[in-house]
Parts: sequence; structure tokens; C-alpha cells
Amino acid sequence: MTRALLSLGSNLGDRLGHLRGAVAALGDSVLLVSGVYETPPWGDEEQPAYLNAVVLAADPAATPTHWLERARRAEAGAGRTRDPARRFGPRTLDVDVITVWDADDEPVVSDDPELTLPHPRAHLRAFVLRPWIDVQPYGRLPGHGWLTDLLTTGPAAQDALAVRPRPDLAIESTA
Repeated sequence: MTRALLSLGSNLGDRLGHLRGAVAALGDSVLLVSGVYETPPWGDEEQPAYLNAVVLAADPAATPTHWLERARRAEAGAGRTRDPARRFGPRTLDVDVITVWDADDEPVVSDDPELTLPHPRAHLRAFVLRPWIDVQPYGRLPGHGWLTDLLTTGPAAQDALAVRPRPDLAIESTA
């Protein structure tokens, strides 16, 4: 059994619908879904605000590559197109594999350029860390530390002030 933490983000079209579609695409593997947060764009400020959430998922047969493939299928299902000129540009749906734990509940570490684990910039992104705390309040980002420490004292602390909870929006898991 592997578990994975996946970050979801959307700032084009039906933002909430795209997040819901990603959760639906993960099907029975979904264990927990965070609340929804609205955040300013990161890395490229000339675009609309994002809706963000995270999903904790598990699958007895999944490999880290399997999680990446599922993330890409969800993005394709939302009509995601990649613009190489705007790496952090707007998107219908972005699904990032943040971390994966193996059957022994140990974090998977990988420096594969196709899937680096844990995600190399997760510790910098309040829009990942804040929703993650919803599903793992005592969580740790492998190699970086406690989520609460990263969000309150790390490089993401400044951005954390702009992460706005959206309790009026909900994503239901299918589990």
C-alpha cells in the first residue's frame, strides 16, 4: 500500500469544478480531502487567483509513477494545456505529487527529474502547506520538518497570510 499527498490548484474556468473533477478521478483511493483555499498566483502574478486543496490518497498497488500518471490524467480531463513560456502560468487544473509513503509508511525519496520526491518546492508554498495541515495536522514534509513550523517560520510564512480559507466551497470525496 502506498499513500500519496496530491496538491490541487485551478485558476481558469470552473475552478471548483476542476478540483472536484480531480477528486472524482482519484475515485476510491481518496482518504481525505482538505478544505478549499483561495490564493494569489505564485511565480507569475499576471493571472487570476487560484483555488487550492490537497488530497490524501492510498492504493495497494500504486507506485510513485502511478500517482504521477493519475495526476496527469486528471489534468488532461480538465483540459490542461502546458505553456512552456509560462511555467507558473494559469491553468484549468494543476495536480502535483507532493510526497509518497511506501507500504512501511516510510517517505519515498527520488531525484528522478520526472518525479522528484518529496516535491522540491513544497516547503516554499503556503498554498500546499496550509491545506495539508487540514488532512495531517501533525504532518511532516520529509527532509524539511513539521508543516506548522514551515508555515509559520519558514520561507512560506510570508505567503501564508494571503491563503484565504473558503468555507463556502467544499469538495466531497467519493470514499
